[in-house]
Amino acid sequence: MLNIIIGALIIVAGFMVIWKNEWILKNFGRVGWAEEHLGLEGGSRLFYKFIGICFMFLGLFVITGLWTDILTGIFKFFGGQRH
Repeated sequence: MLNIIIGALIIVAGFMVIWKNEWILKNFGRVGWAEEHLGLEGGSRLFYKFIGICFMFLGLFVITGLWTDILTGIFKFFGGQRH
């Protein structure tokens, strides 16, 4: 039950990042890497939206309980244990 609540809160946070990306841009500023690699004058907005989408996927992973399997797979991949 707690996974559902935490996952839903993470999804809502991701939605808010996507919805209010202009406010985030005004308060936190532009991301230099994103401006250089993701487009003209819109790279930071796209970057903030991408972060919001990542939060939403993370929330879904928490709700379904897949986040532990994903983290285990990532650590096995980078840790060198590929069995």
